[in-house]
Amino acid sequence: MKHWSPTLPVSDKPRYVEIADAIRADIDAGLLLPGDRLPPQRGVAQDLGVDFSTASRGYAEAVRRGDIESFVGRGTFVRAPDLREALDGSNAAPDPRRILEEDPMMNMPPEPDDPALIARMASGLGHVAANLVPLLRYQSVRGSAADREIARDWMQANGLDFAADRFAITPGAHASIYAILTLLSEPGQTLLCETLTYPGIRSIAARLGLKLVGVPSDREGLRPEALERAISEHWPAALYLNPTLQNPTTQTMSATRRREIAEVLMQHDLQLIEDDAYRFVAADAPPPIAHHLPDLAWHVAGISKCFGAGLRLAYTTVPQRAEMGGFSQALRSINVMASPLSLALLGHWIEDGTATEIQAFVRRAAAERQELARDILCGCFVTSAPEAFNLWVELPRGTNRAEVMGRMANRQIGIMPSDAFTVVGQPSEALRVCLGGPIGLEQLRGDLVALRDAILRKDWLG
Repeated sequence: MKHWSPTLPVSDKPRYVEIADAIRADIDAGLLLPGDRLPPQRGVAQDLGVDFSTASRGYAEAVRRGDIESFVGRGTFVRAPDLREALDGSNAAPDPRRILEEDPMMNMPPEPDDPALIARMASGLGHVAANLVPLLRYQSVRGSAADREIARDWMQANGLDFAADRFAITPGAHASIYAILTLLSEPGQTLLCETLTYPGIRSIAARLGLKLVGVPSDREGLRPEALERAISEHWPAALYLNPTLQNPTTQTMSATRRREIAEVLMQHDLQLIEDDAYRFVAADAPPPIAHHLPDLAWHVAGISKCFGAGLRLAYTTVPQRAEMGGFSQALRSINVMASPLSLALLGHWIEDGTATEIQAFVRRAAAERQELARDILCGCFVTSAPEAFNLWVELPRGTNRAEVMGRMANRQIGIMPSDAFTVVGQPSEALRVCLGGPIGLEQLRGDLVALRDAILRKDWLG
């Protein structure tokens, strides 16, 4: 470790900025060399007589500038000069063509707005830049061995543990589910799911010529006796479930019900596709159903809902009875591989602790937005969960979903009618309301007030 203590300049800048300036100055003077390990932030705080948060912000600012990089369990190190120049924010500006890109109909996590966190996220691009040429090559369809090891560490930290030889990193949950169903089904077969389900599975099933059959649920999740009946009646190819913060209802299946569902599937030797899209968002979800079904369950833990859909990554565990080679071939034929650039960025975030900070932010921001919605939508029939990004709103008698959506036209808040989620039968008068994405809190507050009025008020003028 480098025996280094900053000498702060006399200025009117905040102390944390002076610490970052001192790091840059000593790098430029050759007192700190690329690869040097800096002392812990707490020691620097003691040397300078400042509080720990000031030293921490100083290091974070130096990370943002590209001068240093931090790794959990390893420490903080000086970057190579060429990477510092490449990451220097003074030479970069947001591209307005990128800022405007979004799909408000998707269920997106709240976006980070803390400059220090955004700086940490951006610093991961230095790792990508340092390895840019090899990251542009074709690589393993399952992700490299190093990336799979990093992924497994992250999963274990989040209560998941799967055998390394049954694990693949794919270009998103959608790609995994599509590939799985090409292996498990043939056109004309039935796929069981919940009566209200993720629109993506409806799209995939239609593309593959599969018939979706909804299985009723209660407060604990899918009903075991209803599943038994559906299996006997339809001889399905598989069961698809989204048991944690289910989209769109936000319901999380109880631990007891997960075991009961596993028992039914074992009795009928029926494979499960467990779409655990919100696994890394929910802090206290029960263990996956797949833990009870190592021979029958495909577990797909997407990254989009925690870190952003732009990464297009998912962690997929293949059941013991399935051939990893067959799954890999299906993935390769459809998507070739997950982007090594995305894998490198996420891997760096996991190793240096940024991923944990993003996860904590998303959970806090979701809870804050849910609390705001609960206060404003008082009097509406709303189903929600503290860490969900959306609400499921059932409309009062005499109010229909088309009317409410018409009144909410041109609002930023994302609203989808029940039609998108309904498997069979007449859609109910209900809406999925998304609270995340780029919408700010003040805009969200105004849009929620407008939504409440659209649902409850009957004195609209046309």
